[in-house]
Amino acid sequence: MERVKQLVSHLSPGTSKGVAALERKSPDDVVITMAIRSPLCKAKRGGFKDTRSDELLTEMFKQSIARSTIDPGTIGDITVGTVLAPGSAYEARAAALTAGIPEHVPIQTLNRFCSSGLMAVTDIANKIRAGQIQIGLAVGLESMSQHPDSGSPPQSEEIKAHPAGRDCAMPMGWTSENLAGDFNVSRADMDELAAKSFQRAEAAQKAGRFTNEIVPFTAFVNDPESGRRTTKVITQDDGIRYGTTKEALGRIRAAFPQWGPAHTTGGNASQISDGVAAVMLMSRRKAEELGVKILAKYVTTAVTGVAPRVMGIGPRYAIPLVLDMVGISKEDVDMFEVPR
Repeated sequence: MERVKQLVSHLSPGTSKGVAALERKSPDDVVITMAIRSPLCKAKRGGFKDTRSDELLTEMFKQSIARSTIDPGTIGDITVGTVLAPGSAYEARAAALTAGIPEHVPIQTLNRFCSSGLMAVTDIANKIRAGQIQIGLAVGLESMSQHPDSGSPPQSEEIKAHPAGRDCAMPMGWTSENLAGDFNVSRADMDELAAKSFQRAEAAQKAGRFTNEIVPFTAFVNDPESGRRTTKVITQDDGIRYGTTKEALGRIRAAFPQWGPAHTTGGNASQISDGVAAVMLMSRRKAEELGVKILAKYVTTAVTGVAPRVMGIGPRYAIPLVLDMVGISKEDVDMFEVPR
């Protein structure tokens, strides 16, 4: 009976909230013991343009084995978040085995569009919290060079007749312009934020702030003359544009003039990228038993839906949900990291 009580207590949501509760340490905490990523490279033109998605995965699994300092055979489950890769479950399983992860370690893939990698972390964390596994690996992958077609499949006549359903097939450029129009975001505001983003990334790269998270990555290069493939090592992001200014961005023409207000450009929009990242999670109890360094504590995740025509506004509604769940305000948070 006592064992049942302990299990129920472990699975039940905690009633304690606030900053003190977040900072409190418990053996049942889900913690991160490794967080690494490849460089992020420009799709079609960057360092990984000739590297297949299964090759990116294989390299990441090899790096994870080398840098996690644990026996890969102790991993209870692996979840790979990826959006576009066809046959992703085949690729993930084959890459894990090829990298040296034992065959008894299971793997799955999931897709929640832009947040797929984050949902992989959530999936593994929830399994640890539920007591299903003790150690898990979460991976996020995308190769826009190899799988650039993100369009919707053909829709049924019923869906086409439904306004929101029909909107699901529209491209992200359209949703970007809807956001700019609906929320009165000016072209100047977009260019200013983009310029600051590039400037901060440039300063961080020059200061070596990404060094501890980026692992040197083997990339493949296709030689069009010989038809042979060679390899090279990529060590840093190649999409950061040094010397970017708001004024320079202001001279770039609209990327989607067919949709009003036509404020999105190739300078202030998000880069399409090739890259992969991995996070090792386990209970604090297990981490202390293994003597591995704890980098951070995972707390919780909140998700919510918004109208497809303005899907980029999602974080605006998900962030208050997670703050309420843990009992803190936005003033208690030192840093928000929201991809642009």
